[in-house]
Amino acid sequence: MSAKGRSQSEGAGDHDATEIVLLRKVAKIYDLGKVKVEALIDVDIGIQPGEYLAIMGPSGSGKSTLLNLLGCLDRPTNGNYLIDGTDVSLLDDDSLSDIRNRKLGFVFQSYNLIPQLTVVENIEVPLYYQGMPEKESRQKAESLASRMGLEERLQHRPMELSGGQQQRVAIARALANDPVMILADEPTGNLDTATGDDVLQLMDELHEEGKTLVVVTHDSDVARRSRRIVRMLDGRVGSDRSVIDGVEL
Repeated sequence: MSAKGRSQSEGAGDHDATEIVLLRKVAKIYDLGKVKVEALIDVDIGIQPGEYLAIMGPSGSGKSTLLNLLGCLDRPTNGNYLIDGTDVSLLDDDSLSDIRNRKLGFVFQSYNLIPQLTVVENIEVPLYYQGMPEKESRQKAESLASRMGLEERLQHRPMELSGGQQQRVAIARALANDPVMILADEPTGNLDTATGDDVLQLMDELHEEGKTLVVVTHDSDVARRSRRIVRMLDGRVGSDRSVIDGVEL
């Protein structure tokens, strides 16, 4: 595909077979009784391994619904969503939960840490659900904490940390299960500019290491750090463009 060649009009057959995430003609309709709301309409997006993708759009554009579908928190009404070769649009709730635990990592604006748990215990949560042995789980969590510069905070609880430190814990937790894709929802929304830049630098490093990142943001400066921006408008993909050196092509 060319720099501008990811048009919404492309059919699923035009996608590259190496894509690890693929939405084909996806629609999401909410039935509110007398009213039906089309939150997503005919969305066709493919994501390559190692891509750094930003999703933008005004309120009501469908970007939050798209994030929920990508995160296996909801299912499409129509169309197909394949992740790592599995069509998750056909799965039941338990199977969707399993996909989330094994293949996805989440970073939220509000961190979503468990307040009763320590830093290292929060990082271990995905590993607990995977059934990893306790010793191995602890070693991996401590290694991730150290990578995030939290080696002196292992036994602290979230309320004892700054916002930036909490987001570092959340990123470490997102990496714990070696996910196929990391989904970040406004990851710097609650942080000051300097702290937010530190978190974005971490995400740049993850991208350089080959991690697949999808960031939902309203901040153009955050989006321009990605390598591709999908703009949602009225439930559809309004544009899908590459980013080179901070410039949207």
